[in-house]
Amino acid sequence: MRYLFKCGTFFLLIYLLFSCAYHNEEELYGNEAINPCDTVTVTYTLDVLPVLQTTCYPCHNQAAASGGVILEGYNQAKAIAGSGRLLGAISHSPGFTPMPKDGAKLPSCDITKISRWIEAGMPEN
Repeated sequence: MRYLFKCGTFFLLIYLLFSCAYHNEEELYGNEAINPCDTVTVTYTLDVLPVLQTTCYPCHNQAAASGGVILEGYNQAKAIAGSGRLLGAISHSPGFTPMPKDGAKLPSCDITKISRWIEAGMPEN
């Protein structure tokens, strides 16, 4: 009887030890599965402006205007986006200076959102 109890306990401990696992959804499925990129209804205020504020405004504002480009304010952003320079720069397209300068390329979701906003006619919404 003792032998059966010891064997049962041993196998139970082995089972519990190997059945425990930690799974990180980001590692298994990537960040897109957890935070899908919604590009159906892209707005300037909720989608484009936050990207510009965090990645572009530090260098392309009224005071700095790096490279003569000002993205601070809707009208300035619309003018640069309408010329194709904004999307060309953030997409690292040939013939454009890759932006952010000396930084990593923006996440594909941010680039897609800006692209959709431009395709929609750059509404101020």
